[in-house]
Parts: sequence; structure tokens; C-alpha cells
Amino acid sequence: MSVQRETAPTIVVVSSDARTRSTVGDEVTKRYGADYGVLVLEDPEDALERLRQLREERRTVALVLAGHSATDAGGLGFLAASRALHPAAKRAVVVTWGEFGLAPEVFAAVGRGEADFSLIRPENERDEEFHRGVTEALEDWHGANGGGYEAVQIVGEASARSFELRDTFGRNHIPVTFRDASSEEGRARLRDLGLDDPALPVVVLRFTPEHTVLEDPSDLEIADASGIMEPLSPEERFDVTVIGAGPAGLAAAVYAASEGLSTLVIEGQAVGGQAGTSSLIRNYPGFQRGVSGHKLSFSTFHQAWSLGARFHFMRHATGLSVDGDDRLVELSDGGAARSRSVVLATGVTYRRLGVDELEALIGRGVYYGAAVSEAPAMADRSCVVVGGGNSAGQAAVHLGRYADQVTVLVRGDTLATSMSDYLIREIDAAPNIDVRFGAEVVGGGGPGWLDHLVVRDRSTGQESRVATDALFVLIGSYPGTDWLAPALARDEWGFVCTGQDLPGSGPPDRAPLPLETSMPGVFAVGDVRRGSVKRVASAVGEGAIAVQFLHGYLDRLRRTSSGAA
Repeated sequence: MSVQRETAPTIVVVSSDARTRSTVGDEVTKRYGADYGVLVLEDPEDALERLRQLREERRTVALVLAGHSATDAGGLGFLAASRALHPAAKRAVVVTWGEFGLAPEVFAAVGRGEADFSLIRPENERDEEFHRGVTEALEDWHGANGGGYEAVQIVGEASARSFELRDTFGRNHIPVTFRDASSEEGRARLRDLGLDDPALPVVVLRFTPEHTVLEDPSDLEIADASGIMEPLSPEERFDVTVIGAGPAGLAAAVYAASEGLSTLVIEGQAVGGQAGTSSLIRNYPGFQRGVSGHKLSFSTFHQAWSLGARFHFMRHATGLSVDGDDRLVELSDGGAARSRSVVLATGVTYRRLGVDELEALIGRGVYYGAAVSEAPAMADRSCVVVGGGNSAGQAAVHLGRYADQVTVLVRGDTLATSMSDYLIREIDAAPNIDVRFGAEVVGGGGPGWLDHLVVRDRSTGQESRVATDALFVLIGSYPGTDWLAPALARDEWGFVCTGQDLPGSGPPDRAPLPLETSMPGVFAVGDVRRGSVKRVASAVGEGAIAVQFLHGYLDRLRRTSSGAA
């Protein structure tokens, strides 16, 4: 059975079991046949041949479903083989309820990256649990591969600024497309806009009542033109200002707003922080199929927003001071936020390689993070990932879905001390991902776009030239807290000290609260805090717990103010 449409992406169902093939095929066709081509096939070998044909025809495959049961052999092997033909497609094992003895091999296949998740075969019509898994997979596939409504159009050159804008819009869940100003399509778009020799990049906001056209705009100009924020009044006073909208800051905003505190969130770039760039977080509790950092962050942002938290984007905090019982957060636009307490959740920033010729190619083949937004452009190309932590592992696995070859360069001699086991297993199982230990990047370049790296063997000192189309750097991080000096106590690396880690400073009349900094009423959570656990779930927990301590501080402040009155 098949329903084929020439331009629609395809969903492929493969099973040698007649009931699985019929049930899954019928459910998929009824629910998704209007928007997707549906292929239902019996033999795994025939199905692989059909996938090869689709690849040759440049047809897109969005989802592959393969049965696996005591009477349905070959599904797991088929899924593993299908990855090389359509690496961007989502892949699911369809299992039969009650065959629990097969669970270990299914989970092992998912752990090796041969399948993305598992689904239980529908036993009745309108099995919404089954369809929830399918629609979430299609949502993730669509989000990673783009297409559809162009909320923002960018026309510019291949440059660091163009890349930064694409990445920022994408991380903020704003659909964006980029057109090279030197291409015929780019020139045509500029003519349509009536622009002869504009300052690049040109940004077109198509979601405003009248399309807004900005030439080489700053982040602040874009934020103000979007119409989604109100300016802060000097008279406004909040219960709490949260600085940073990563997992810790968003969690603090959710709990503070839900408990009736007037809450302001300051974010200088994009919702989600570093976690928002993770292609798939497999160890976050409650998500059996894993969840992208982008999806998790954006859902939490909407939750906080719906509960009453107010967001102020594209403003960086530049200073922190005390004004009586209030805390003043100075902002990069010259304004300030006034509140009775502050939650500092600014996270950390990727470290730079420090190679001048590569820094000059940022946005032109060299990227810090950005594996999610740039991965589709790596189709049929090779790339290098530098780093040995979870962020680097997630980037490598995600890039491996698109690129012909991914090489991971690690300074140390093992991944076991810095990367989660599930990621190591996925990397080991991926046929197109290689790992080089004891290696570091010391040079590279290209004629306007990266085409090679110079890699040094740390044990021998020997250098070699490595041809590549792109470099993704995820080599550790630093807190970027110089703007807090001397207001807050920090350790030698710049991480903010809290609670018992405070070096003899803190409130004069009491012991500091857990997560409280050397400035009373200011709390630090997540990666910016000294001694934090670098995991998303831990950051979320700290953000939630900080609100509990913040309530205690505010209660004490009220009692003190009442006593003074």
C-alpha cells in the first residue's frame, strides 16, 4: 500500500508482520496522508532499495517506522541501514504490547543511535499515544529542517553578523531564511524591497503589521521593532529580576511568577542559553524519547510568560548595585531594572580557540556551538567538532545525521571522564563519526570560507593539514562575570560564590542563605555559580529552589521594614 505525492515529504512504514503493517499503515495514512506521502512496505531489503531510489530522486524522507517483534524480524537492522540513506529522517521501532523480553535489544538500538525512539503498535483506532509520538517526531524533523512560513528574511553576505542573526532568530523559535545578497535570488529580493545599495545585512520582519525593513540593525533595534516588549519605566519596581533565560533562569521565572511575585527576566540573546543549542537531551527526566534543548527551553519560556513573567530581550546586564532595599540592574541600553531581589542565571560562554585566522572565518565555516542551526547545510560535506563534553557529543551525533563525515578532536585520551555514556555509545556506533584523541587545532583557513585545519598531535608535536568544510567549537566555557566586580564575590575563575562558599563576606547580621551571593537578596543559580553541576536538570532544580529562599529573604525584608516603620 502506498500514497505518494510528488513534492511532499515521505513517511515509510516497514514490517513483515501483516497485522503491524496493516494497522500502522492505516493509522499513518488516515492521520498524515494529506500532508505526507506514505509508503507501506513488507520486505526490509525492498524497503532499503526504495529508500535508495528516493535519495536518487532527491525526495525527502521525514520518518521511518519499522516493526520489531517475535514474528517481525529485520526491523532493527533496516533502521540502522536506513540512516546512511536518509540521515535527517526520524527513525522509530514499532513494538508489540506485552513482548517485554525484546525491550533490552530495542533500548540498545536506541542507545547506539540506530533508532531515535520506540512506539507501541496501535491496538485500536485513534490511538492517541501512538500519534503523539509520531507528531512529536515530525515536529522535531520539521524544526530541524526548516521550511514553511518566513517570519524573518535576512539578505546579506556570508559573515559573522549574518550567522549571528540567523542563529539568534532560530534559537528564539522565530522562523528565518537567509538569502545571499550576491545571488540572483538575493538581488531580486533587494529589488523587491526597493533597495539599491543597502547596508548589509538587511532584516525584514514579516510578522509586524506592516513589514519592517532594517539595514544592518543592532540587536536592540530588532528587539524594539518587533513590538513584543514594552520599555521599562524608571518608576517600575519588581519583586525579582531574573538575569538570563537559560534553564535555571526560566525555572526561577516559572516558580516566581506562579507564586505571585512580579517577575522580570532580562535576556541578552536567546532563550535557552547553551542548553538551547543542544540537538537532543536524552537524560532529562520525563522525556523517554529525549527532548531538544530548543524545545524544552521554548516551552518553559511560554510557561513563564503565560504565568505573568515579563521578558526584556536583547539587553545585557552591565552592572549591579544597592539602592536601599532595592537592587538595581544596569542595562546595556542605558536603562535599569529595579527590584527587591535578583536571581543571577547568566550561565557560561563557549571558550574561543584563540587562532586568529579561524576567528576571521566565524560564520564562514567556523562556528561556536550552532550545530543545530547549521547541520542541514552539512549535507554531503565533512565537518570537525572540537570538544570532549556532552555539548560536543550531542553536536557530533546531530551533525552525523547530515554530514558525510564528522571528525571529533579531543585534547585528552578518553571521553569517559567528560561525556555521558549514552553519547559515547552513539558516537561509537555511528559509521561516519571518527574520534581523534590527543589532538588540538592550531591553525587553518581558506579563500573566504574554511577549507582546512591544522591539527597538532599533543604527544608528538607533529602537525597535519585536515581538509574540512566546517568547524564546530565546543571546548569548555567561562562565566563572563567581570561586569559583577566588585559587587559580588567570585572565585579565581570568575564563578559567583554563594552560601557556604562565600569567602567570609555576606549579610552582616545573619548567615547567607543557600544560593545567596555576597550581596543580600541576590541569588546565583545554574552554571554561573561556583560548584554547580553542569546538567540541565540540576540548573532547573536550582532555579526552582532559589525562589523558596528568595521568599524567605523577602519575608525578612518586609518584617524589617515594618519594624522600622
